[in-house]
Amino acid sequence: MLIMEYKLRVHQTQRAAIDEAFRTVQFIRNKALRLWMDGRGVGWAEQQRLCAQLAKEYPFVARMHSNARQASADRAWAAISRFYQNCREQKPGKKGYPRFQHDNRSVEYKVGGWKLEPDGRRLTFTDGTGIGTLRLMGANPTRKKTRSIATFPSSQMKRVRLLRRADGYYVQFALQADRQARWH
Repeated sequence: MLIMEYKLRVHQTQRAAIDEAFRTVQFIRNKALRLWMDGRGVGWAEQQRLCAQLAKEYPFVARMHSNARQASADRAWAAISRFYQNCREQKPGKKGYPRFQHDNRSVEYKVGGWKLEPDGRRLTFTDGTGIGTLRLMGANPTRKKTRSIATFPSSQMKRVRLLRRADGYYVQFALQADRQARWH
């Protein structure tokens, strides 16, 4: 996987919509974790079904694209499976019991819910969260130092993740790339 990261230019309403998406992802992850804590034998499939159930119960969850909902449940399951693996391997010390999130700063979209403009300078989120079209900073193909995301075919783009850091909002593109060694 090749990760390409760009800073985003967002205005106030987009900032509020992105923060709401972060809170929604945190809510889904915490609900999936609570389902595992309360039930015996709860697995990955039950957590994926929980995403659809939460979308029916809560309108703010239904606005988020189904891939983003499922990705947040996958992140909860990754924490649970890491805990099980540490127990199986009998690692010394704490085993890393999964905890509830209280300050989530990312949301992940897999193959749906977003669309990259053909020029590679704008990214549009098509789900109902209200994020809209974001401008990618540093995505100028005329500059020599940066590589444009538009040069990659959309079939190679496996994931888009929105991040909030101290200096602003960022987007990461995970690209399927085969590494080839050159022998001279």
